[in-house]
Amino acid sequence: MSKFRKLKKTDDKGAPRWMVTFSDLFMLILVFFILLFSMSQIDLVKFKAVAESFKQVNLLDYHPSAIPFEHPTDFSIDYESTNNNNSNYGEEQSEDQLEEVLREVQQFLDENDLEDIVVANRTERGVVLVLEEQILFNSGEASILPVAFPFLTKLGNLLERIPNLVKIEGHTDTVPMNNYQYPSNWELSTARASSVIRYLIDEHDLNAERFIAVGYGETRPIVPNTTRENMQKNRRVEIVISDPASVEEIDY
Repeated sequence: MSKFRKLKKTDDKGAPRWMVTFSDLFMLILVFFILLFSMSQIDLVKFKAVAESFKQVNLLDYHPSAIPFEHPTDFSIDYESTNNNNSNYGEEQSEDQLEEVLREVQQFLDENDLEDIVVANRTERGVVLVLEEQILFNSGEASILPVAFPFLTKLGNLLERIPNLVKIEGHTDTVPMNNYQYPSNWELSTARASSVIRYLIDEHDLNAERFIAVGYGETRPIVPNTTRENMQKNRRVEIVISDPASVEEIDY
């Protein structure tokens, strides 16, 4: 009897046997969920790199990986450097084209004795041509004079060779304009800019989307409107062959 009681007390010590199995099962489930959680985490840096690669690189082009390798081989391509080089080449090419346009325009002006009424400059905006009223229009009118055809033809031929955007600006003096066709200098200056664009498009089959016409009226004089000579200088059309690298934006 005493041996039985002693044996019974020994069996009651410690956790039940089923607890061992339950603990092992609980541990396995915990490890399983930890693994699932770790595999579900997205590396945002790599994800963004992959997303950018779809935006910037043609899928048919060679690209070993959007994510940098830890140990790149000699076959890896520096796409950022390549893009920068292409961009610099494009800017240099555009710069050379604008300089060539400026040289040819200045040569044409010199050969035809037009330096006093047409001025060609290179500014941060691009190549700027300033044409006084007398070479383009009669006073108070917006129909282009035949005397302007040779110069505009030369300009149109040059524009056929380059893709640059072109802005045509009309300017007047402070003498009021008030007739049935042009109620003010605003209408006159805009009509003159539009006439130049229409000639270039019609005679040279240029893309109309490259052009914008602006009329400033008398609001942007280059000299004070105090003398007849100054007022003549202010009555002008400015043709801006834009520089793609310019900070000036041309809105349509």
